[in-house]
Amino acid sequence: MSGILFIVSAPSGAGKTSLVRALLATDAGLRLSVSCTTRAPRPGEADGRDYHFVSAEKFERMVERSEFLETAEIYGHRYGTSHRWLSAQLAAGHDVLLEIDWQGAAQVRRLIAGTVGIFVLPPSLAELEARLVKRAQDGPEIVARRLAAAREEISHVGEFDYVIINSDFDRAAQDLASIVRAERLKLSRQLARHNEMINRMK
Repeated sequence: MSGILFIVSAPSGAGKTSLVRALLATDAGLRLSVSCTTRAPRPGEADGRDYHFVSAEKFERMVERSEFLETAEIYGHRYGTSHRWLSAQLAAGHDVLLEIDWQGAAQVRRLIAGTVGIFVLPPSLAELEARLVKRAQDGPEIVARRLAAAREEISHVGEFDYVIINSDFDRAAQDLASIVRAERLKLSRQLARHNEMINRMK
C-alpha cells in the first residue's frame, strides 16, 4: 500500500505554512516534503526545515540531473521538489504533505495518481492585504505584486479537491486535519491496509 500525497496550496499570506505546521505537530503519520529554493531565508526560517536554500547555479545543476519532480518560478525565485525522496517515502507507505503553489501542484497531479489537492483561501483580498502588511516582510510594492499574484492563484482553485477558508485559524486547522483523516478512511485505502482483518470478519 503506497502512501497518500497531500498538496497544500494558497496565495502568499493566506496562512498555509502556519496551518501545515499545526497539522504536522499533531499528526505523527505525516512527513513534510522540504522543497529546494533559490530565495534567501526569511526571519525564523531554517535550512533543511523550511526549505533547502541553494544557489541559482546549484538549482540549475539539479534540474539538469532531473532531480526534481516539479519546479516553479515565483517572484523571480525558483522552487523544486525532490523526486527521489518523495517517491521513496510514498513507496514505503508514508503519507507525505507537499506545500507548493498551483503551478507545481498541476505538474505533480499529472505525474502521481491519487494526489489529494487542498487549497487555502483567505476570507477576502482585503484581509489578505492586511496580513501581508502586518507580517512586515515586504514593502508596499512587493505587497501589491503579491496581491496581483493572489488573484491569479485563486483563479486555479477549481483544480483542487478541497477548499479551506482560513477566517478562523483553529477552525481551519481542524478542517485540514479532517481532510487528512477522511482520505485515510476511504474504502479503497482501508481495504488495502486491513484486507486480512476485514476478510476474517466476513
